[in-house]
Amino acid sequence: MGAVISLVAVAGLALVAVIAVAVGDLRFLIGVVVPGIAFVVFVVGVACRVVRWGRAAVPFRIPTTCGQQRSLPWIRNEELDNPSGPLGAIGRMAGEVLLFRSLFRNHRVELSHGREKVSYVASKYLWAAAMAFHWSMLVILLRHFRFFLDRVPAWVELVQRWDGFFAVGVPVVYLTTVVFIAALLYLLLRRLVDAKLRAISLPTDYFALYLLLGIAASGVLMRHVEKVDIVQVKAAIAGWASLQAVTPAGVGGWYFVHVLLVSVLLAYLPFSKLLHAPGVFLSPTRNLANSNRRVRHVNPWNPPIVGRTYAEWEEEFHDKLKAAGYPLEKE
Repeated sequence: MGAVISLVAVAGLALVAVIAVAVGDLRFLIGVVVPGIAFVVFVVGVACRVVRWGRAAVPFRIPTTCGQQRSLPWIRNEELDNPSGPLGAIGRMAGEVLLFRSLFRNHRVELSHGREKVSYVASKYLWAAAMAFHWSMLVILLRHFRFFLDRVPAWVELVQRWDGFFAVGVPVVYLTTVVFIAALLYLLLRRLVDAKLRAISLPTDYFALYLLLGIAASGVLMRHVEKVDIVQVKAAIAGWASLQAVTPAGVGGWYFVHVLLVSVLLAYLPFSKLLHAPGVFLSPTRNLANSNRRVRHVNPWNPPIVGRTYAEWEEEFHDKLKAAGYPLEKE
């Protein structure tokens, strides 16, 4: 039911854009006003969420570990799985952010059908789909820089050239476009086919996937079917960057569908669990070294504590300790 509700919601957004442009001629509203509001909501929402994460108290070092901790010199420790210092924590974070290392190593417990046997199943397909989705989306975003800049940088042209390396079709079909859509379809089908995932999935989980698929589909239709005027599109997007309202003329409805869906995604991101990019850098289970046994973790907000050494404690209770038969260092 949640999948149907989310699909209807995204389809309704696309239909609203088409009707507003074709019937009401609300090009300025959808092409200028809505993206501006969405961008402000995105920036303010992300900033507030990051500040809230940064202000959260971390009373203890709580890194999640799964390897040998640093101890004796002759025992080999796992620096990435159980970092003992800042360099190990940085390496671990790099593996998480760039390669999704924990997802690659993840296993889930399943009960085999027809027999009472527990098995551990790897999540390699999910890892591959997640890697394909995130990296292809990054390349697509980098390619879109050509719309925001008057002179296209050389690195953007290099990205486009490598992305269209196979030179299939006119205009060229980019490899990341195919990979992006394929990864999204896998993530969607995974939720629809797996009964356990389907039971715990919320409408918001499907909404994000349908929204991304709608953005990708409208972008493909603009490039390969409707063939919008790139000059007008670039002028409109350049107007956003320079804070000058420019309503594109001579572009079809798919452009406004694309813009509206992207605007909804931007405004939705700060309030959803999709905003995990800044969160991973602020997570104490990932960004701290596991040095609890070697370094005392003192919170800066704790009140000052007047301590005393063992020698002072032994001197204060010297008579009682001696009467009880405890060994004393001074004797």
